[in-house]
Amino acid sequence: MTKPHIIVLGNEKGGTGKSTLAMHIITYLLKEGKKVASLDLDGRQGTLTNYIKNRKEYAKLHHINLSQPEHISVYANPSAVPAIIKQELDSLDNLINELKEQSDYIIIDTAGSDNYLMRAGHSYADTLITPINESLIDLDVIGKVNPKTIKIESLSPYAETVWTARQKRALNRQPPLNWFVLRNRLMYIPNNNRKLLDKLIGELAKRVSFTPLAGLGERVIYKELFLKGLTILDLRESGIDVRLGVSHIAAKREIENLMEAVTR
Repeated sequence: MTKPHIIVLGNEKGGTGKSTLAMHIITYLLKEGKKVASLDLDGRQGTLTNYIKNRKEYAKLHHINLSQPEHISVYANPSAVPAIIKQELDSLDNLINELKEQSDYIIIDTAGSDNYLMRAGHSYADTLITPINESLIDLDVIGKVNPKTIKIESLSPYAETVWTARQKRALNRQPPLNWFVLRNRLMYIPNNNRKLLDKLIGELAKRVSFTPLAGLGERVIYKELFLKGLTILDLRESGIDVRLGVSHIAAKREIENLMEAVTR
Protein backbone atom coordinates (compact mmCIF):
# COMPACT_ATOMS: atom_id res chain seq x y z
CA MET A 1 0.00 0.00 0.00
CA THR A 2 1.13 3.52 -0.73
CA LYS A 3 1.48 5.97 2.16
CA PRO A 4 -0.84 7.33 3.28
CA HIS A 5 -3.66 4.98 2.39
CA ILE A 6 -7.15 6.50 2.22
CA ILE A 7 -10.12 4.33 3.20
CA VAL A 8 -13.57 5.75 2.42
CA LEU A 9 -16.84 4.50 3.92
CA GLY A 10 -19.52 5.24 1.37
CA ASN A 11 -23.16 4.52 0.59
CA GLU A 12 -26.01 6.80 -0.48
CA LYS A 13 -28.32 5.07 1.99
CA GLY A 14 -28.21 5.83 5.71
CA GLY A 15 -28.42 3.29 8.52
CA THR A 16 -26.00 0.75 7.07
CA GLY A 17 -23.32 1.04 9.77
CA LYS A 18 -20.75 3.24 8.00
CA SER A 19 -19.76 5.19 11.11
CA THR A 20 -19.58 2.08 13.31
CA LEU A 21 -17.30 0.44 10.76
CA ALA A 22 -15.23 3.61 10.43
CA MET A 23 -14.66 3.79 14.21
CA HIS A 24 -13.64 0.14 14.38
CA ILE A 25 -11.26 0.54 11.44
CA ILE A 26 -9.73 3.62 13.08
CA THR A 27 -9.28 1.81 16.40
CA TYR A 28 -7.80 -1.28 14.74
CA LEU A 29 -5.19 0.80 12.90
CA LEU A 30 -4.33 2.86 16.00
CA LYS A 31 -3.77 -0.34 17.96
CA GLU A 32 -1.45 -1.48 15.15
CA GLY A 33 0.66 1.60 15.88
CA LYS A 34 -0.41 3.52 12.76
CA LYS A 35 -0.86 7.29 12.58
CA VAL A 36 -4.52 7.74 11.73
CA ALA A 37 -6.51 10.81 10.67
CA SER A 38 -10.28 10.70 10.35
CA LEU A 39 -12.53 12.97 8.34
CA ASP A 40 -16.29 13.21 8.83
CA LEU A 41 -17.82 14.59 5.63
CA ASP A 42 -21.29 14.36 7.16
CA GLY A 43 -20.82 17.24 9.58
CA ARG A 44 -24.57 17.87 9.79
CA GLN A 45 -25.35 14.41 11.19
CA GLY A 46 -21.88 14.00 12.70
CA THR A 47 -22.20 10.38 13.80
CA LEU A 48 -18.48 9.61 13.57
CA THR A 49 -17.64 12.98 15.14
CA ASN A 50 -19.98 12.24 18.06
CA TYR A 51 -18.52 8.73 18.39
CA ILE A 52 -15.02 10.18 18.79
CA LYS A 53 -16.30 12.87 21.17
CA ASN A 54 -17.90 10.16 23.34
CA ARG A 55 -14.59 8.26 23.27
CA LYS A 56 -12.63 11.24 24.57
CA GLU A 57 -15.18 11.93 27.30
CA TYR A 58 -15.23 8.29 28.42
CA ALA A 59 -11.43 8.17 28.61
CA LYS A 60 -11.35 11.37 30.64
CA LEU A 61 -14.13 10.27 33.00
CA HIS A 62 -12.56 6.89 33.72
CA HIS A 63 -8.93 8.07 33.69
CA ILE A 64 -7.87 5.62 30.99
CA ASN A 65 -5.77 6.01 27.89
CA LEU A 66 -7.77 5.36 24.72
CA SER A 67 -5.99 5.93 21.41
CA GLN A 68 -7.51 8.76 19.37
CA PRO A 69 -7.27 9.77 15.71
CA GLU A 70 -6.59 13.27 14.44
CA HIS A 71 -10.21 14.11 13.65
CA ILE A 72 -11.85 16.82 11.52
CA SER A 73 -15.52 17.35 10.66
CA VAL A 74 -16.67 19.09 7.48
CA TYR A 75 -20.17 20.40 6.78
CA ALA A 76 -21.78 20.43 3.32
CA ASN A 77 -23.76 23.63 2.74
CA PRO A 78 -27.07 22.54 1.12
CA SER A 79 -27.62 25.99 -0.42
CA ALA A 80 -24.08 26.58 -1.68
CA VAL A 81 -23.79 28.05 -5.17
CA PRO A 82 -21.24 26.61 -7.65
CA ALA A 83 -18.57 29.21 -6.82
CA ILE A 84 -18.82 28.40 -3.08
CA ILE A 85 -18.81 24.67 -3.78
CA LYS A 86 -15.57 25.07 -5.74
CA GLN A 87 -13.98 26.97 -2.84
CA GLU A 88 -15.05 24.29 -0.38
CA LEU A 89 -13.76 21.48 -2.58
CA ASP A 90 -10.44 23.29 -2.95
CA SER A 91 -10.31 23.63 0.84
CA LEU A 92 -11.05 19.93 1.21
CA ASP A 93 -8.22 19.10 -1.18
CA ASN A 94 -5.82 21.27 0.81
CA LEU A 95 -6.98 19.68 4.06
CA ILE A 96 -6.41 16.15 2.80
CA ASN A 97 -2.96 17.09 1.50
CA GLU A 98 -2.10 18.40 4.98
CA LEU A 99 -3.36 15.20 6.61
CA LYS A 100 -1.27 13.14 4.20
CA GLU A 101 1.88 14.73 5.62
CA GLN A 102 1.22 13.32 9.11
CA SER A 103 -0.74 10.11 8.57
CA ASP A 104 -0.30 6.47 7.61
CA TYR A 105 -4.05 6.16 7.03
CA ILE A 106 -6.89 8.61 6.43
CA ILE A 107 -10.38 7.28 7.15
CA ILE A 108 -13.21 9.23 5.51
CA ASP A 109 -16.84 8.76 6.57
CA THR A 110 -19.32 10.15 4.03
CA ALA A 111 -22.98 11.14 4.22
CA GLY A 112 -25.76 8.64 3.55
CA SER A 113 -27.05 10.85 0.74
CA ASP A 114 -25.72 12.43 -2.42
CA ASN A 115 -23.94 15.77 -2.10
CA TYR A 116 -20.77 17.40 -3.42
CA LEU A 117 -18.70 16.39 -0.36
CA MET A 118 -19.83 12.77 -0.58
CA ARG A 119 -18.82 12.59 -4.24
CA ALA A 120 -15.52 14.35 -3.58
CA GLY A 121 -14.74 11.96 -0.72
CA HIS A 122 -15.09 8.99 -3.05
CA SER A 123 -12.59 10.50 -5.48
CA TYR A 124 -9.85 10.26 -2.80
CA ALA A 125 -10.44 6.58 -2.01
CA ASP A 126 -7.66 4.06 -2.40
CA THR A 127 -10.04 1.62 -0.73
CA LEU A 128 -13.81 2.07 -0.76
CA ILE A 129 -15.97 0.14 1.71
CA THR A 130 -19.71 0.13 1.04
CA PRO A 131 -21.75 -1.53 3.79
CA ILE A 132 -25.25 -2.69 2.94
CA ASN A 133 -27.80 -4.33 5.18
CA GLU A 134 -28.71 -7.85 4.15
CA SER A 135 -31.79 -6.97 2.13
CA LEU A 136 -32.90 -6.37 -1.43
CA ILE A 137 -33.78 -2.80 -0.42
CA ASP A 138 -30.12 -2.06 0.30
CA LEU A 139 -28.90 -3.91 -2.76
CA ASP A 140 -30.93 -1.39 -4.78
CA VAL A 141 -28.28 1.21 -3.87
CA ILE A 142 -25.85 -0.57 -6.22
CA GLY A 143 -28.04 -2.24 -8.81
CA LYS A 144 -31.71 -2.25 -9.80
CA VAL A 145 -33.37 -5.67 -9.73
CA ASN A 146 -36.17 -6.44 -12.18
CA PRO A 147 -39.05 -7.75 -10.01
CA LYS A 148 -40.29 -10.08 -12.76
CA THR A 149 -37.05 -11.69 -13.88
CA ILE A 150 -35.16 -11.23 -10.56
CA LYS A 151 -32.11 -10.17 -12.53
CA ILE A 152 -29.93 -7.07 -12.38
CA GLU A 153 -31.59 -4.62 -14.78
CA SER A 154 -29.34 -1.55 -14.42
CA LEU A 155 -26.78 0.09 -12.19
CA SER A 156 -27.76 2.63 -9.56
CA PRO A 157 -26.70 6.29 -9.40
CA TYR A 158 -24.35 5.36 -6.56
CA ALA A 159 -22.58 2.79 -8.72
CA GLU A 160 -22.17 5.55 -11.30
CA THR A 161 -20.60 7.76 -8.60
CA VAL A 162 -18.03 5.04 -7.91
CA TRP A 163 -17.40 4.67 -11.65
CA THR A 164 -16.74 8.42 -11.90
CA ALA A 165 -14.28 8.20 -8.99
CA ARG A 166 -12.47 5.37 -10.76
CA GLN A 167 -12.26 7.37 -13.99
CA LYS A 168 -10.78 10.34 -12.13
CA ARG A 169 -8.10 8.12 -10.56
CA ALA A 170 -7.25 6.68 -13.98
CA LEU A 171 -6.90 10.18 -15.48
CA ASN A 172 -4.59 11.13 -12.60
CA ARG A 173 -2.55 7.94 -13.19
CA GLN A 174 -3.32 6.66 -9.70
CA PRO A 175 -3.64 2.96 -8.78
CA PRO A 176 -7.13 1.49 -9.29
CA LEU A 177 -9.69 2.00 -6.54
CA ASN A 178 -10.23 -1.20 -4.53
CA TRP A 179 -13.96 -1.54 -3.80
CA PHE A 180 -15.43 -3.81 -1.11
CA VAL A 181 -19.16 -4.29 -0.57
CA LEU A 182 -19.95 -5.57 2.93
CA ARG A 183 -23.16 -7.32 3.86
CA ASN A 184 -23.62 -5.84 7.29
CA ARG A 185 -25.82 -6.70 10.29
CA LEU A 186 -25.85 -10.36 9.34
CA MET A 187 -28.41 -12.57 11.11
CA TYR A 188 -26.58 -15.89 10.45
CA ILE A 189 -29.83 -17.69 9.68
CA PRO A 190 -29.82 -19.39 6.24
CA ASN A 191 -32.90 -18.51 4.20
CA ASN A 192 -34.10 -17.99 0.63
CA ASN A 193 -33.46 -14.23 0.86
CA ARG A 194 -29.80 -14.89 1.60
CA LYS A 195 -29.45 -17.30 -1.32
CA LEU A 196 -31.00 -14.74 -3.67
CA LEU A 197 -28.70 -12.00 -2.37
CA ASP A 198 -25.68 -14.27 -2.82
CA LYS A 199 -26.62 -14.73 -6.47
CA LEU A 200 -27.38 -11.07 -7.21
CA ILE A 201 -24.33 -9.72 -5.39
CA GLY A 202 -22.17 -12.19 -7.30
CA GLU A 203 -23.59 -10.89 -10.58
CA LEU A 204 -23.04 -7.26 -9.56
CA ALA A 205 -19.51 -7.94 -8.35
CA LYS A 206 -18.52 -9.17 -11.81
CA ARG A 207 -20.34 -6.34 -13.57
CA VAL A 208 -18.93 -3.38 -11.61
CA SER A 209 -15.81 -4.99 -10.14
CA PHE A 210 -16.05 -5.11 -6.37
CA THR A 211 -15.16 -7.72 -3.76
CA PRO A 212 -18.06 -8.99 -1.62
CA LEU A 213 -17.29 -9.43 2.09
CA ALA A 214 -19.15 -10.39 5.23
CA GLY A 215 -19.32 -7.41 7.59
CA LEU A 216 -20.51 -7.18 11.18
CA GLY A 217 -23.23 -9.32 12.69
CA GLU A 218 -26.43 -7.87 14.16
CA ARG A 219 -25.29 -7.40 17.75
CA VAL A 220 -26.75 -5.12 20.44
CA ILE A 221 -23.24 -4.47 21.77
CA TYR A 222 -22.40 -2.16 18.84
CA LYS A 223 -25.26 0.18 19.75
CA GLU A 224 -24.29 0.16 23.43
CA LEU A 225 -20.64 0.96 22.75
CA PHE A 226 -21.43 4.11 20.76
CA LEU A 227 -22.41 6.14 23.84
CA LYS A 228 -19.10 5.21 25.47
CA GLY A 229 -17.12 5.86 22.31
CA LEU A 230 -15.76 2.34 22.54
CA THR A 231 -15.26 -0.44 20.02
CA ILE A 232 -15.14 -4.20 20.36
CA LEU A 233 -11.36 -3.89 20.13
CA ASP A 234 -11.19 -1.79 23.33
CA LEU A 235 -12.94 -4.18 25.68
CA ARG A 236 -9.82 -5.71 27.22
CA GLU A 237 -8.42 -2.30 28.14
CA SER A 238 -7.93 -1.68 31.85
CA GLY A 239 -10.73 0.40 33.36
CA ILE A 240 -13.45 -0.59 30.89
CA ASP A 241 -16.36 -2.20 32.69
CA VAL A 242 -17.91 -4.46 30.04
CA ARG A 243 -18.19 -8.18 30.64
CA LEU A 244 -16.88 -10.16 27.68
CA GLY A 245 -18.94 -13.01 26.26
CA VAL A 246 -18.80 -15.40 23.33
CA SER A 247 -20.65 -12.85 21.15
CA HIS A 248 -18.02 -10.19 21.86
CA ILE A 249 -15.19 -12.53 20.96
CA ALA A 250 -16.92 -13.44 17.69
CA ALA A 251 -17.46 -9.74 16.94
CA LYS A 252 -13.77 -9.02 17.49
CA ARG A 253 -12.91 -11.73 15.01
CA GLU A 254 -15.28 -10.18 12.45
CA ILE A 255 -13.33 -6.93 12.64
CA GLU A 256 -10.01 -8.71 12.36
CA ASN A 257 -11.21 -10.69 9.32
CA LEU A 258 -12.42 -7.48 7.69
CA MET A 259 -9.14 -5.66 8.26
CA GLU A 260 -7.10 -8.59 7.00
CA ALA A 261 -9.13 -8.47 3.77
CA VAL A 262 -8.97 -4.72 3.14
CA THR A 263 -5.36 -4.10 4.16
CA ARG A 264 -3.64 -7.08 2.55
